[in-house]
Amino acid sequence: MLLLAALVATAACSCGFAQEIPVQSPLSITKSKGSVRLECHFKDFSGDFDGTVIHWYQQKVNKAPERILYIAKTKVVDEGFQAYKYMVAKLSPQKLCALTINDVQADDTATYYCAYWEHYNKLFGAGTKLIVSDKVSSPPVNSEILHKKHKNLITYVCLIERFYPEIIRVTWTDGEKEVTDNVVKGDTWKSTKEEEYSIGSWLTVPAENKDKNYYCKYEHESKQSSLPTQDSTKTTLQGEDCTTSPGNSTGFNRDHLVHRTAYLVYIVLLLKSSMYYLIVLFFIYRMWAPTKHQGKKA
Repeated sequence: MLLLAALVATAACSCGFAQEIPVQSPLSITKSKGSVRLECHFKDFSGDFDGTVIHWYQQKVNKAPERILYIAKTKVVDEGFQAYKYMVAKLSPQKLCALTINDVQADDTATYYCAYWEHYNKLFGAGTKLIVSDKVSSPPVNSEILHKKHKNLITYVCLIERFYPEIIRVTWTDGEKEVTDNVVKGDTWKSTKEEEYSIGSWLTVPAENKDKNYYCKYEHESKQSSLPTQDSTKTTLQGEDCTTSPGNSTGFNRDHLVHRTAYLVYIVLLLKSSMYYLIVLFFIYRMWAPTKHQGKKA
């Protein structure tokens, strides 16, 4: 997956051409049986969509991506895959290529990528993960933004808790465009009791931007939402618990352990350079102390 991401980034920046990265949806699909439909969108594609060859790849865990088929004006299925299993269609008016996987089985669990050649570069979509499971997808139980001021900086912590499956996309915006500077996205972590996942993302801004509204947006197969930093329910990392009304789909039943972890990670990020410095000094002292001790004996 990392290899594909690198290929996408390299291709998008090369040759000086404006290139259209395919947009895949949804991020993930959780299903136990039946058929699933994966979509690859080319919204701003300016070339000959009908004549463009679109490839579909399957990548299983710890394995390299393997092409399952490609389509131009007619479908061609690669050797080793059964034609009845996969159906693909190009919808020119919508600039959309849809892959249907029939009769899903546990062995179909994988991430599926669409791709096409543009100016001698193969551009990949971000992928859709198919999870074959009896467990039903569920939206986050808790989602909230906390903040912490340190000197001339403010760090916003976006906590999204207890969702399934683990595939989620979290971004920050300023209301107009995506913010990528001074953003740290943590890895998803799994609850010790249930098969639920949580994630945190940090945005650090100058203190003079304290009145500016930023948004933490998340996209999950079961729900999409946007949380503003200037919400009246936003609290500091040391704030009190609060809970919304039962009719609200977003709860604020705070997990103190998760918040403490977020706070500690924030402190570690701030003091990382100082810690490295102290570690180096410690090893220098360990090397220097025996020499000094021997000199005193002499």
